[in-house]
Amino acid sequence: MRLVFAGTPEVAVPALDALVASEHEVVAVVTRPDAPAGRGRKLTPSPVALRAEELGIEVLKPGHPREPEFQERLRQLAPEVCPVVAYGALLPQSALDIPAHGWVNLHFSLLPRWRGAAPVQRAVMAGDEEIGTAVFQIVRELDAGDVYLMERQPMPDATAGELLTQLAESGAQQLVRAIDLIAAGERPVPQPAEGITVAPKITVEEARIDWSRPAWELRNLIMGTSPDPGAWCELEGQRFKIYRVGLPDDQGLAPGELFATKKQVFVGTGAGSLELFEVQAPGKRRMPAIDWARSGVAGKVLA
Repeated sequence: MRLVFAGTPEVAVPALDALVASEHEVVAVVTRPDAPAGRGRKLTPSPVALRAEELGIEVLKPGHPREPEFQERLRQLAPEVCPVVAYGALLPQSALDIPAHGWVNLHFSLLPRWRGAAPVQRAVMAGDEEIGTAVFQIVRELDAGDVYLMERQPMPDATAGELLTQLAESGAQQLVRAIDLIAAGERPVPQPAEGITVAPKITVEEARIDWSRPAWELRNLIMGTSPDPGAWCELEGQRFKIYRVGLPDDQGLAPGELFATKKQVFVGTGAGSLELFEVQAPGKRRMPAIDWARSGVAGKVLA
């Protein structure tokens, strides 16, 4: 089939590569406009734009997909279907109507659970026992379209960032299979009406650690917000970030109280303890918690 692929961040690159390697033809890529990046805030193409340029594929960067010039070029390209992975802009109906088979999205959740921008992060934060990917038909309502394929797996012990990378790789092949189904005339299945939850983008304030909460809740918060925006608390009045933790035996520590051995660093919570694995102290780089603790944690409390 003739395809125009839409995607922006690094997690969309595996899907682009998989589609290019398939029997289908990717005639163009749609991505978000160049954005400031790095210390110099230099305008930088998206990871998908960079990969498409390497592959010699035409790149379209509309400010918004409602723009008439973009839609006219899309009509000229005459895609049969437009696969999407994390494009980052709402598609108007006028754009959805252009390809004969519409637009299909690879979404990183088990729909209808976690519709929205941060499904993997929300699933980890909620302590879900399963995670997965779905390929569905895009409609005007957020992530509500009929589903072509869904794959599920047990929730691994991983940060949201690590899990998203894993799902991007496995989901890339799933997206190709969904395009194969469309080419074969298969129809998608409506989502269940029950079990709908939403996954809005996580705010920095949501990622603040309240040490009075139980250890298992804080473990999910920390792993679910890693690496972005990163769970945080305060140490001596300055922001202290925590990116990875484990659930050890209870060390009998008060909420926020730190304790370190030669090989481990622990902190108390409202119920149980956490073992700190990776942290970022004020003005420092991310590092193993034990390296940070070598300067001494006696008498220090996280707030």
